[in-house]
Amino acid sequence: MKPVFREVYSFDKKCYEKYKLNEDILMEHAANAMVDVIKNKVKKGSVINIISGPGNNGADGITLARILLGDYKINLYLPLGAKSQVAKLQLERFLALGGDVKENYEKCECLVDAIFGSGLKRDLSKNLICLIKKMNNIDAFKIACDIPTGIDDEGNLRPIAFRADITVTMGAEKLSLYSDTAKDYVGEIIKADLGVSFDKYIDKTDYFVWEKEDLILPFRKRQNSHKRTYGHLGVLAGDKKGAAVLASKAAFNFGCGLVSIISHENFNIPYEIMFSEKIENNFTALAFGMGMGNYFDDEIKKLLNFDIPMVIDADMFYKNIITEFLKKEKVVITPHPKEFASLLKILGFGEFSTDEVQKNRFKLAKEFSKKYPKVVLLLKGANKIIAYNKKLYIDPLGSVALAKGGSGDVLAGMIGSLMAQGYHALKATMMASLAHSIAGNYEPNYALTPEKLIKRLEEIA
Repeated sequence: MKPVFREVYSFDKKCYEKYKLNEDILMEHAANAMVDVIKNKVKKGSVINIISGPGNNGADGITLARILLGDYKINLYLPLGAKSQVAKLQLERFLALGGDVKENYEKCECLVDAIFGSGLKRDLSKNLICLIKKMNNIDAFKIACDIPTGIDDEGNLRPIAFRADITVTMGAEKLSLYSDTAKDYVGEIIKADLGVSFDKYIDKTDYFVWEKEDLILPFRKRQNSHKRTYGHLGVLAGDKKGAAVLASKAAFNFGCGLVSIISHENFNIPYEIMFSEKIENNFTALAFGMGMGNYFDDEIKKLLNFDIPMVIDADMFYKNIITEFLKKEKVVITPHPKEFASLLKILGFGEFSTDEVQKNRFKLAKEFSKKYPKVVLLLKGANKIIAYNKKLYIDPLGSVALAKGGSGDVLAGMIGSLMAQGYHALKATMMASLAHSIAGNYEPNYALTPEKLIKRLEEIA
């Protein structure tokens, strides 16, 4: 797990005031981090186009141009000029070495975007929009300096952005790099240290990104055990019974000792899954909401008396009784953006469209967690956001292959499985989310089905 930050300006300031460094030192380290990427990815002597902005992000690009000059054919472009003092200084150095500023854009093997970094708060001008479109259409290896130009502090496009193969972000990783929108633009993210160790550079944060190495699968180490040792998950089957079947099969395949489908009517279920006609208090966890419709409406209130872990999904986020469940502990909720918008309205946060939820994912998840710190929220998306106790955890490992009906039912079953096995709600959500994402990296990415996803849980060990 690695920390990410809303801003790093305060960290740069600490380097200047506390560590007695200056902009020059930080800039040299920033540029050299990009040099390392280029030397590993781009053949010596290749043509490199560097598009630099007027401020300090542009100065990073000019510094890069100076360092590479001689080993590569460097074309430096300054569409907005060099306006900050440090940008002017770096340009003087570049020109003193024999470099020159180009006017006409040439073909290249590598293209570096150093126009704007973090801190963008306004829409790009028409001229810059045209330039970014041209840059995106160039067939070259593309690197973004700090953050692709056009992505603002919330990770939204203003209104378009440079599409990078690699983003070399300076000092520390920014939260905006992990928005759903940014996922199509940032490429691989590489952090550049700026002259001090990472631990010396950063301060505390409420934002974290999970990595593949964080996954701990529910392997059974105890030999003297039986099926009830590994929990009993009850899954409510409602209007769309397939959702409960998928959740149940996922739970069983993720280590749960017993899984029961609860339904008012008997129907064909997998042989390994048990059947119950009523909600009983003999489960170690419950999962409900997926495909539920209006089934169990008269009985849902009874669940409020059950002191067991619960995973709540889908149709529950349109029912006012959800407010009562959020008062309980050991509760995980797993809405997609539209469901989260409905939930926020019920809870009194205001009315939001699905698009507004997507544009404010981090802010809204954080506000929810402040009001409901004991509830684990998993907000689905290209990058899942998990909020708990006022902190946000991001799972960026999922792929577009998971954009299929039933994937969320599988995830709910996996979380329920681990909670039934005794995992803390946050850990259950974390491990299930990571396993779900990793198993979902499937090729061809259009062909993943929920059944294949459940099967792939066996293949990630």
